[in-house]
Amino acid sequence: MPSKYPPPAPQNRQAPASGSAPVKTLRLGRIKAAIWENNSDQRTFYNVTFARTYMDEAKQFHDTDSFGRDDLLLLGKLADQAHTFVCDRLAGQRSEEQS
Repeated sequence: MPSKYPPPAPQNRQAPASGSAPVKTLRLGRIKAAIWENNSDQRTFYNVTFARTYMDEAKQFHDTDSFGRDDLLLLGKLADQAHTFVCDRLAGQRSEEQS
């Protein structure tokens, strides 16, 4: 059965310069959120990247940052989950610093 969305051009996704893996990857169906931890001199901060996984005609998996109408609610739910994870992580770090 053909997909209702044509496959977008493959994206060359690269991890942050440090080459590390995300601290957490959340997934709902074919949509995923990768949460990255970054450290500066003063503090730790987090960034989140979102991707949609698809399979091409050669049965190879790829990620894209293009989302269709039916992906948007899942994207919003993942954004909410990522926000909760980051807030909990920062709260845990603050409590460790105060101990």
